[in-house]
Amino acid sequence: MTAITKTRIESIDLLKGLVMVVMALDHVRDYFHYAAFMFDPADPVQSNLPIFFTRWITHFCAPTFSFLAGLSAYMVGKRKTKNELSLFLVKRGLWLVFIELTIVGFAWTFDIQFRTFFLGTIWSLGISMIILAAVIHFPRNYILFFSLLLIFGHNLFNNIHFPGNILWALMHEQLFLKLSDHTMLAIIYPVVPWIAVMPLGYFFGSFYDQSVDSYNRKITFNRIGVAAIVLFLILRFTNLYGDPKPFEHYDTLSKCLISFFNPTKYPPSLLYLLMTLGAAFLFLANTEKLKGKMVNFFCTFGRVPFFYYILHLYLLHIMAMLFAQLTGFGWQKMILSTFIAFEPGMKGYGFSLWVVYAVWIAIIILLYPLCKMFDRYKQMHKEKWWLSYL
Repeated sequence: MTAITKTRIESIDLLKGLVMVVMALDHVRDYFHYAAFMFDPADPVQSNLPIFFTRWITHFCAPTFSFLAGLSAYMVGKRKTKNELSLFLVKRGLWLVFIELTIVGFAWTFDIQFRTFFLGTIWSLGISMIILAAVIHFPRNYILFFSLLLIFGHNLFNNIHFPGNILWALMHEQLFLKLSDHTMLAIIYPVVPWIAVMPLGYFFGSFYDQSVDSYNRKITFNRIGVAAIVLFLILRFTNLYGDPKPFEHYDTLSKCLISFFNPTKYPPSLLYLLMTLGAAFLFLANTEKLKGKMVNFFCTFGRVPFFYYILHLYLLHIMAMLFAQLTGFGWQKMILSTFIAFEPGMKGYGFSLWVVYAVWIAIIILLYPLCKMFDRYKQMHKEKWWLSYL
């Protein structure tokens, strides 16, 4: 047993933990909100601001976590050679793809027949790690060029479509492909430009080297964050470039706001990444000196994100089964053949938005002590190699 030593950067753990906690809100909404089975929460015509912003705040989770995963890979690389880091990233990436198709996929449906295979967030992280394993060998400025080229350039292909082509779908377009009479492949997260977000985080990992002054880092990150947000606002308002779904003017302010702040996520458009990563840079720039119980609370989740992610999926699905049974809907309806929002039999089930928030808070409270215990175990047993995969 080893003593606990603090070698991590708390502002990174804080942001990582915050987005993990917020992420659960969207998943709870999927399983508990009545409107999740009736209309898109980002539809300006049918949605409203409370429903939309419950969805919108969770937009920041996937890109921020992918960026921070790249940043963390740089930190890990300080203790390894480039070849050792590459091998680690490949193994962890393959592990995540396997977990997506098995443990995570089952958590979403509880379907022992595995009638739908999901390629979602965890898959995109896994593939991004495999690509990063090669990219880290590029000269440093080439890593930045690679990332920015994909992030800024991939929307040039918005109007190129190959219906039913699995290769193109894996790269740049969502696809729900029927593999057999009873099996479907759901490509939710095409890999471009996700495979550029993680290397971008890796590039900025060097800004946390001891040779970099914290004040200069703060100034740089603030400038990048403000520039990204301003560019998002200009491009979104003018509809010049950067998103296949243009901003539309409606007859009410609420509908206009929903349309404006709803750039495309699948795959993430340039505007989506400017909006979300811009905010991430601003957060990192201005939270390094934050201390206190709330910081420690969120940092706990940020230090054990994979452990928390798996647990929260199973817990919320079990709770959804319980709620369905208690309300007369029947727990059996929660054994799903596909993603819950696409199940036609789910219409008529669900609760008001305040119930979604109550369940979300309950899940976070229930998982906190487990995450805290596991965090402490990880810190005291750093010699155990397998913990790096959890």
